[in-house]
Amino acid sequence: MDIPYIVIDQLTPDQQQVWRTYFGDADRPRYIEEGIWRRTQEKATAEQSGWTTADDARRRIIHYRYRYGLVPTTAAPAIGLTDLYLYHSATAPAHEIDAHHDALWDSLATGGWKEAPGGFLWTRRDLKCRITEHDVHPQDAAVGRILPVGYRSLDVQIASVSYAPPPSVRQLPWNVLSTGIRSKDRPGTPTRVPDLSVLADLLPFQVEIGCGTSVEAGIPPLHRLHEIYRVTDRQGHEPREHRFTLSPTADTLLHEVLTEPEEKTAEFVEMFRACFLAEPTPAMWALKELKDAGHLVGPVITNNFDVLAARAGLDECFMRRYDQAVPDVEWVDGVKALLVVGLHADRRKVQARARARSMQVVYLDPEGFWRDGQFMPYPLEGPQDGDLVCRATAAEALPALVNLLKQQAG
Repeated sequence: MDIPYIVIDQLTPDQQQVWRTYFGDADRPRYIEEGIWRRTQEKATAEQSGWTTADDARRRIIHYRYRYGLVPTTAAPAIGLTDLYLYHSATAPAHEIDAHHDALWDSLATGGWKEAPGGFLWTRRDLKCRITEHDVHPQDAAVGRILPVGYRSLDVQIASVSYAPPPSVRQLPWNVLSTGIRSKDRPGTPTRVPDLSVLADLLPFQVEIGCGTSVEAGIPPLHRLHEIYRVTDRQGHEPREHRFTLSPTADTLLHEVLTEPEEKTAEFVEMFRACFLAEPTPAMWALKELKDAGHLVGPVITNNFDVLAARAGLDECFMRRYDQAVPDVEWVDGVKALLVVGLHADRRKVQARARARSMQVVYLDPEGFWRDGQFMPYPLEGPQDGDLVCRATAAEALPALVNLLKQQAG
């Protein structure tokens, strides 16, 4: 596979301006796409991990980090993937690791990788693959983490040949693992409201947005990434039904990358490409109107990496940070409510801090999605007693709120 790998060819002048304006280092390097999953088999995850006894301690860690940049072409510049880094660590009973090892060797051969002297490094054009086996993983030894007798680990690092991950990048997924699994909130009994007119008595308010606004812009939902990286088995219709992929013998991700890297990389860059090509939605422009009118204050607190809020002219307070367990929130004095729009991810510390500030938490979410012409319920988990929930889309409810507040202002 050639690096740079072209993601969007022949940018229009407007697209070039979008890149220059919004993908620099303003508040974060938006030309970096990064994700981490750590899936562990333990009692607390039994429903999704298949844990039954203390001898079940399989673990799967995936960390990807991609860098994008402008690439000159004979005509207009393109956006290319300029650095690729994918780290995969599997920990399982020895016989599963042995089978995993053999499958990797078969995949390397099928994909036409060339072995470098020493037997631990393979190359294929502009990619390199390093494989390391551990009887006791150094990261486990460093923190005194004890796994069942007979467990072993196998690490695979696939990167563009010119990229050498610094120690901070290599260490990051293990730092995330050390924070433990996310404990889910026990949902309370919120009050249902038909629309957002309640906010007329709760001005000014702040807003936190999740992937619901991204989906409205045509960006795939986050569970598409789970599909691409084989995080879950994807057997059920509802995302919470999906079980973790933990056994290396059932894990197809590395086989896909090693045998057909060009085809798999097309999937890897799918989310970034969709985010760049998306346009701010009516919901985003409604938030901008609310901001300009003084009803919405502070930056948009966001878990999204689609840059749509910034492109609508709104400041962002970005929360999806792997180097901070609890990222800071820029609260505004005198704010009365927090509007949470389309946020299903298990990141509820912002809402908890809003309640601690005596702010009214209002959720805007249809609590479901359409699949093959059928509405699939997907209830929120975060709302607590005293919170308000409006079951509508952002595209419906936010422009309606703008019109209501304009009417009240005369």
